[in-house]
Amino acid sequence: MRDDKPLPPTGAAAAALRIRPAHEADMAAVQTIYAHHVLTGLASFEEVPPDVAEMAARREKVIGRGLPYLVAEAADEAGGGLLGYAYASPFRDRVAYRYSLEDSVYVGPAAVGRGVGTALLADLIVHCGDLGYRQMVAVIGDSANVASIGLHAKLGFTHAGRLVSIGFKFGRWVDSVYMRRPLGPGDGAPPVTHR
Repeated sequence: MRDDKPLPPTGAAAAALRIRPAHEADMAAVQTIYAHHVLTGLASFEEVPPDVAEMAARREKVIGRGLPYLVAEAADEAGGGLLGYAYASPFRDRVAYRYSLEDSVYVGPAAVGRGVGTALLADLIVHCGDLGYRQMVAVIGDSANVASIGLHAKLGFTHAGRLVSIGFKFGRWVDSVYMRRPLGPGDGAPPVTHR
């Protein structure tokens, strides 16, 4: 089954955003966004925010594998404000997983509800499909994370499972929700690229 590429955002949301590859200079803003999620939410199971140097090293690891690491900035603000970021990483390291990726999407608190997550994830899906990958997996922290579950469902992800009480954060047990979607022809044909 061939998977159609997701449509990019249209209208006001598209006009207000610019999606581009992340640069080293973006990492302080990326760290600020991620630190917010680490300290206030369950999207990340980290409990102590990594510093800027660690976030830069993580970005280097992603782009060193030839994978996309994207940022969204406000097109209508002077100097553009960084609103969110997204990247793809290998789903697992074992060789048989080489055509499968995991996505990560984080939006700054002031940008929630502005279509930033949708724009980032849509672009990430297209990039990864164009690179010849066949599956994308979302590992969503907290089964009550309706925003992330809804975002992924809107872009073609389907429920693939739930690990109940797999994490412990903020004094309570937390689930992980797995969602997946095909990239390109998915599993409908053998890979044409070699990894």
